[in-house]
Amino acid sequence: MLNKLRNSFIGILVVTALLTTSAQAADKRIGILVFDGVLTSDITAPIEVFGIASKQSWFADYETITIAVDNKSLIETEEGLLLKTDAMLKDRPEVDVLLVPSSYDMAPLLANKTLISYIQKTAEKAEWMASNCSGAFLLAEAGVLDGKQATTWAGGEQGLKSEYPQVDVQFDRNYVKDEKVITSNGSVVSYEAALALLAELSSPDRAKDVADALQFSRVRPL
Repeated sequence: MLNKLRNSFIGILVVTALLTTSAQAADKRIGILVFDGVLTSDITAPIEVFGIASKQSWFADYETITIAVDNKSLIETEEGLLLKTDAMLKDRPEVDVLLVPSSYDMAPLLANKTLISYIQKTAEKAEWMASNCSGAFLLAEAGVLDGKQATTWAGGEQGLKSEYPQVDVQFDRNYVKDEKVITSNGSVVSYEAALALLAELSSPDRAKDVADALQFSRVRPL
């Protein structure tokens, strides 16, 4: 009798553990577009911020994936970092958050109709859209920034304003949040913008914990 009770109890524990593991599995995705020539910090900053957060129970339901615009399993950043990609643009992966980084040559990306269409369709359902540096031009091209305040790389604000007059371009601001869109200067500021987005997805206190883990608070307190 005792053995039967013990076995039943163990069985319940196993089922509970399986259910708990399933419940804790990531069910939300943060997608980061990547391509050859992408500026390294535009993508590594949010990957690091969200990677640290996802190891905590309060953010365990999020996973971060990289989406290859050119449908390649490996891309090389502007600074020579080789990065294995997780998904292909051709498969149009669904994400809850989409982050658009930058390149020194944005012309091919702006002319990529498949990419622009993907950004447009994703913006219709996503919880948040974000960009670093000249990635804002892609969001503007897709109409995501129409009627919204936004920024781009420091020094590029006038160009964004001239090419997309429907965008309320903000000058000399590290990052700008308007409704469910965050745009930033990129580069090192990509960390600040990613932490601001993390605060929206979780809480300011939890974002500060991640900033502290990164030693970011020693540079610029949140």
